[in-house]
Amino acid sequence: MLPPTPPASGPGAQSDPDAQAVPANLDHLLLGTADLEEGVAWVADRLGVEAAFGGRHANLGTANYLLSLGGDIYLEILGPDPDAPPREAPLPFGIEGLDEPRLVAWAARGTDLEALVARASGRGVSLGPVRPGSRLRPDGTELRWEITAFTAFLHDGLVPFFIDWGATPHPARATPAGGRLISFRAEHPDPSAVRSTLDALDLALEVDEGPEPALVARIRTLGGDEVALR
Repeated sequence: MLPPTPPASGPGAQSDPDAQAVPANLDHLLLGTADLEEGVAWVADRLGVEAAFGGRHANLGTANYLLSLGGDIYLEILGPDPDAPPREAPLPFGIEGLDEPRLVAWAARGTDLEALVARASGRGVSLGPVRPGSRLRPDGTELRWEITAFTAFLHDGLVPFFIDWGATPHPARATPAGGRLISFRAEHPDPSAVRSTLDALDLALEVDEGPEPALVARIRTLGGDEVALR
């Protein structure tokens, strides 16, 4: 067995029956956009609330905006940092080439990531090396974490990378509410291959057959509507 990860915490995380349709160790969803301002507006148009600026990833050339989706789960809107110097290296998940905002990946909570990576490798799944990460919040607070390589990008992002926040308070706790995530699933032309990799990582995610790889999140907005992001 891979090291167990804690379930989502916070008000209603386990008592809400809708939470059963969400992987227990889902940490956050990444919505990629080629333009941060447009991405924030795109989400606001659908969820009815504007995301808050999260911070910049100086080593990646990206910046993000965040919205809490209930408990310790949040939506990260990730785009090119408009204030970053020009760079030749591609941005994570190819976000600079997106025609419109879309869900590009998801992160799962984990602990002792080195052991997790080693055990995953023993099951034939390469998660890449573990690396430290950090960013500064607008208030000057530095957030630190450890993360497996998102560049692994298994099954077009349908298999998550893992993140361990360590002693850092979870970002969802200081993020404006954007609604509640009530279901999360994936689509892929070869769902059995994706399920096999997820099973090797002890991850429970519904994977349906679809014409192209996609992540689908259903969110109940603060106004009570149900909206699907994909």
